[in-house]
Amino acid sequence: MTTPLQPTPIEEYAVLGDTETAALVSRAGSIDWLCLPRFDSPACFAALLGTRDHGRWLLGPVQEARSTRRYVDNSFVLETVHETDSGTVTVTDLMPIGDGRADIIRSVRGDRGTVRMRHEWVVRFDYGKVRPWVSRGVGHRLDSDVITAIAGPDMLVLRGTRLPEPEDGHHVDEFDVAAGETYTFSTTWFPSHEPVPEPLDIDSRIKETVDVSNAWAHRCTYDGPYREEVVRSLLTLRMMTHSRYGGIVAAPTTSLPEDFGGERNWDYRFCWLRDASLTLEALVASGYLDEARLWRNWLIRAVAGDPEDLQIMYAIDGSRRLPERTLDHLPGYAGSTPVRIGNGAVDQRQSDVLGEVMIALDEARRAGLEVSAQGWAMQRALVDDLATHWDQPDNGLWEIRGPLRHFTHSRVMVWAAFDRAVRTVEEHGLEGPVERWREVRDAVHAEVLAKGFDPGRGTFTQHYDTHEVDASLLLIPLVGFLPADDPRVLGTVRAVETDLMRDGFLLRYRTESGVDGLSGDEHPFLACSWWLVTAYAACGRVDDARVLMDRLVGLLNDVGLVSEEYDPVNRRMVGNFPQAFSHLTFIGAAHALAAAEEKAARAAHGTPAD
Repeated sequence: MTTPLQPTPIEEYAVLGDTETAALVSRAGSIDWLCLPRFDSPACFAALLGTRDHGRWLLGPVQEARSTRRYVDNSFVLETVHETDSGTVTVTDLMPIGDGRADIIRSVRGDRGTVRMRHEWVVRFDYGKVRPWVSRGVGHRLDSDVITAIAGPDMLVLRGTRLPEPEDGHHVDEFDVAAGETYTFSTTWFPSHEPVPEPLDIDSRIKETVDVSNAWAHRCTYDGPYREEVVRSLLTLRMMTHSRYGGIVAAPTTSLPEDFGGERNWDYRFCWLRDASLTLEALVASGYLDEARLWRNWLIRAVAGDPEDLQIMYAIDGSRRLPERTLDHLPGYAGSTPVRIGNGAVDQRQSDVLGEVMIALDEARRAGLEVSAQGWAMQRALVDDLATHWDQPDNGLWEIRGPLRHFTHSRVMVWAAFDRAVRTVEEHGLEGPVERWREVRDAVHAEVLAKGFDPGRGTFTQHYDTHEVDASLLLIPLVGFLPADDPRVLGTVRAVETDLMRDGFLLRYRTESGVDGLSGDEHPFLACSWWLVTAYAACGRVDDARVLMDRLVGLLNDVGLVSEEYDPVNRRMVGNFPQAFSHLTFIGAAHALAAAEEKAARAAHGTPAD
């Protein structure tokens, strides 16, 4: 086993995706993470969490290079230009979309002079643990000279202009690319019992992928500040939405640490109802109603059954078993262990989840999504079940692994679940026990004001038994629990700023309080800072919102992607990447800031608000 190298900084990765899975490729040209055929399948390239011996696909210059990259138009077709002292080449990487296949295409074109390239194809199935049987041009009615890698149910085939040679358990090659020359390669996954798929028409698949992506981006209705970055974030959310199942992953990676060298390493390759609901809100607000329909249909299938069996997360296809285990053969990113797959939080009680679901579906209906009889029956059953146990303690939004608490945010979202249920009956004429729902809604509201508010500090608290605050309290005005100009809301915003701001960015909560039951610390959680932008905008602090927004947008990497957290001291991204929660809260903040600036401009010119 090779010695772990200094890990590639998370921000140095770009993502390739076909709306069924995704790959992380470094600026140097190494694909260090890829799960096939789905986001939550075992990885065949897992160097991200280990070494090259855990699998990677490198196509990059041998010499030191000055490398710049961009996505082509609104696609995830990545172009990386490597400029060396001897010449310049352009590497194009993509995963074609819309054809039901699982392919990665890589090509290198000589632009100037001559550049020597290194090509490594190192396949290790089952998260880098299983070394496959690799052969060249054998069986399966192969159409040309290819390399195949097979282990159990999985098979990969490498095609190319020039194929690498075996070398100590890897396939390696070095070759010169002169101006005007092009070398093209493709890797295709397929079930090992099936024939090798036909070769791709690469030029047409690149064009179709770009055209489809451009057409999707053109549907965006948002036209406010940071539009280019908003569109890229919307595209990122779309890329993380499985195009056939409809499930939305929180991130395409696992175990990128929240604390380098620590234990805060989680698998995010699943569909959290909360994250997916918030993603849906961002998409609907930006003009994407078809995606709301796709996810609603996924939701109906996933939660079908006894309401008491509702989970906070599901697999991409809606399946329920996500047992957490550790991969002890992997040394982890930056030595951060354990590396986890599955997620033990699947068994937690998080009372806020239904509130997010109800808000998202309410907003989709307001935007024009037709009412589904089956969908409403599902929502009604879930709300009725919540009415029987809403007052129980839970693990909260942040999946606290310590004692169950009466988290204030959870209670606020319980209120939101009943509030949106009442609204649906009143505004859409659907049936439901609306009087009972109103009674529960009002009881929850009264309890939060009585037990979740600290009058001494003038702020809401993280849970009923503490004076600590939590960034999730910023959502209180955003979901309509209280007006944004309510003194209790304004006091909460001030308390969150005072207690949780670190080097210009916001923590989720203070880990030293011991509430989460884990060792170590964590860095500012970017979604929370974008919530603060939205809260500033709602409270009329437009200048503060713009300043913080500019600071946050400056964290996006060169291709518009961002992770879960940020280390402001070492100026690097932290946590799973790209992170849906970060991107969707950025989109929400952009919408809120645009509305607040328009309102302020109208007021300055004496124009009445709409």
